[in-house]
Amino acid sequence: MTDLPMAPSRRSLLSMIGVVAGSAAMYHAMTELGYAEGSTFTGPIKLSNPPPGTSVLVLGAGVAGMVAAMELRDAGYKVQVLEYNGRPGGRNWSLYGGDTYTELGGFTQKVGFDPGQYINPGPWRLPYHHQGILHYVNRLGVALEPFTQVNYNAWVHSTDAYGGKPQRYREVQADFQGHVAELLSKSTKQGALDQAVSKQDREILMAALKNWGALNENYEYAKSIEASNRRGFEVDPGGGLNSVPVPSEPRALSEVLGSGLWAAIGAGCNYEMQSAIFQPKGGMGMIGKAMGKELGPLIQYNAKVIDIKQDDKGVTATYIDSRTGGEKRTASADWCVCTIPASILSQIPMNVGGPMKAAINQLPYMAALKVGLQFKRRFWEEDDKIYGGISYTNQPNGTISYPMWDYFSKGKGVVLGAYAFGEPAFIAAAKPPEERIKDALEYGSKVHPQYKEEFEAGVAVAWHRVPWTLGCAGGWTEAGRAQHYDNLCALDGRIVLAGEHASRIPAWQEGAVLSALDAIERLHKRVMA
Repeated sequence: MTDLPMAPSRRSLLSMIGVVAGSAAMYHAMTELGYAEGSTFTGPIKLSNPPPGTSVLVLGAGVAGMVAAMELRDAGYKVQVLEYNGRPGGRNWSLYGGDTYTELGGFTQKVGFDPGQYINPGPWRLPYHHQGILHYVNRLGVALEPFTQVNYNAWVHSTDAYGGKPQRYREVQADFQGHVAELLSKSTKQGALDQAVSKQDREILMAALKNWGALNENYEYAKSIEASNRRGFEVDPGGGLNSVPVPSEPRALSEVLGSGLWAAIGAGCNYEMQSAIFQPKGGMGMIGKAMGKELGPLIQYNAKVIDIKQDDKGVTATYIDSRTGGEKRTASADWCVCTIPASILSQIPMNVGGPMKAAINQLPYMAALKVGLQFKRRFWEEDDKIYGGISYTNQPNGTISYPMWDYFSKGKGVVLGAYAFGEPAFIAAAKPPEERIKDALEYGSKVHPQYKEEFEAGVAVAWHRVPWTLGCAGGWTEAGRAQHYDNLCALDGRIVLAGEHASRIPAWQEGAVLSALDAIERLHKRVMA
């Protein structure tokens, strides 16, 4: 036996990160631990012409379903798409002023935002290396603008540190890196690294540490012009008389470590968060709208699928009107690409084999919450000089993100007042929307005291109450993937599944795109065989 603790599992490690650093940091850690991997997109898919008249039924007009439908149509297949909602896009979705959204349980929210203001309840970022989704964005002419992941002037906040007063991102980063660089330089000076570093490399390392940590000539992280060029000045340099800068005082290492705020400053280093990142002008839903326009009458909206049957000749889906119910209708084709989320598909009768059915049934969906808050004025810019980017807090709202368009405008603005996962999102889902908004205002006021006075309208989307997904994304475990992932993705008779849940980039639109392309490529090979 040993007194050393066992290494934590990925799940328990994520839970610990969530407790220490908040749900936003936990989500970023999911990427680092392999829950979201890089894209394998190498270029447009090229399918040969199928036998004349070959038909495919696509279930779901989210990103995966519409990518599959576009490519199959272009190859010469006869395509029909059934979509639960009255709009295209699925989780590719923006809420604008005047929109109405009814969640599971009957709560209806009418969005009170002004024209031009919106919130993305689902995806909100397009990383530069997600070339699959970017291919379709460019193909359809959707205009993009920069998305700012890291803003050095944004806040990092903990109710347990610095008396609950938020700190500038740049200060925490500079102090943490500076102290770590000083510690490493001391180790190098004292020969503690002689076994690992040659004399020549040691000299280079010392110079690198001095530069990286903004250390002084004695390799100390201390009050200096160099350090203040990272963390900001007590008094900024100016022009003319009385223009001498006053360096700021770095915080002690023990204070920085004890604050826990260091957990937030690594977010922008994650592969999925590295610049350049983009967003569609006017909201993420512009992509879904463009895809829907491209497919036109091929999509049957407001179609709730209630049964899926296949035989050796084809596939038939039975559906009803998702708004009114009423008479049952059917749609049939030779083959089927099903992109319905597993959380919903597990409740729909479908005669597939045991391995695929087990894979669908075992896949849980993650809880997530987004709250959009419209304010009378852009106080984060006017008062705090924060232009875009994200602030982090250890409170249940997790993340505060600022609009990354219309900078310096004198009008209103919508802030993402909460982006939470896990337990905080589950708790929020149990509350009415107005209480979720009230909570977001309360938490946000600890970071921005202007919140309550400037608040005007809000909307809160708890993804476990979204009727067409019952969760934000497939929540695979290592054991689940090992046992069920291949069975979920495999062709079962005439049916193949696609979506972010059938990818190794869950919760990202790139996963949906790559899954769809892989599914139709394999389906096409089966057809041609």
